[in-house]
Amino acid sequence: MGNTLTVAAHVAAAEIVGPAEQTVVIPQNRPHSKLSGEPPPECPMHKKREMNYPSECPMSQAQSRQGMDKINPLNMMPAPNQSPAPDQPFPLPIDREKSTIPKAGTDDVWVYPSQQMFWNAMLRKGWRWKDSEITPKDMEDIIHIHNANNEMAWQEVLKWEALHAHECGNPKLKSFGGRAKDYSPRARIRHLMGYELPFDRHDWIIDRCGKEVRYIIDYYDGGSVNPGNYTFALLDVRPAMDSWDNIWDRMKVAYWRWVYSNEEEGDTNKK
Repeated sequence: MGNTLTVAAHVAAAEIVGPAEQTVVIPQNRPHSKLSGEPPPECPMHKKREMNYPSECPMSQAQSRQGMDKINPLNMMPAPNQSPAPDQPFPLPIDREKSTIPKAGTDDVWVYPSQQMFWNAMLRKGWRWKDSEITPKDMEDIIHIHNANNEMAWQEVLKWEALHAHECGNPKLKSFGGRAKDYSPRARIRHLMGYELPFDRHDWIIDRCGKEVRYIIDYYDGGSVNPGNYTFALLDVRPAMDSWDNIWDRMKVAYWRWVYSNEEEGDTNKK
């Protein structure tokens, strides 16, 4: 992978499943992270030349092309655009892969964007392909990274939802939105402690069999992309502290982590 893919990987990692186009998120000037001992990113390569692209997801009506695009309320994104751009250097596939993430209100799942949709989305957000030497293989890798990132996020959500398996055995994703610059309180506190800020944030609304539950997902740079499974971001996924149920869940999990980490440390010392 080349320099272009390094930038594109962060773009892909910051996105979310759905029929609409995606957002370009290019983190800038990240300090070294203490999270799991490595700097956290979502890119395969590290582009030395800084590229300042708009990083706003979801986009508002004013941000859509000429303010005329129809906005999908489930992800606050314009309708899918599968048409090639006027100056596009090579054709791109328009096929879309189904996710494993159930879509609330349906018996179907969310569908990932095509390479063409992703290309159009990056252009809309300010990307200029002539400056990046991008190749068809890069675009293929971008989609793989994007999809893997969202599958990983859903698996983390399911771990939390397991606490409520007696209430609902089939949680679904209802809607989502990006809040790249709206850092969560936890991210701000970590930053004060010397850790890097996440390069993106998304809020997912889960339908827990009729009950809406909001999750916060902070995306941290995790290093180089794993060529085997296209993962690279470190995700901090947890229910938002906007209900007593969510607060209680987080307190329980924090207690369990503290207890079991102490037990493991004790077992290690005995050896």
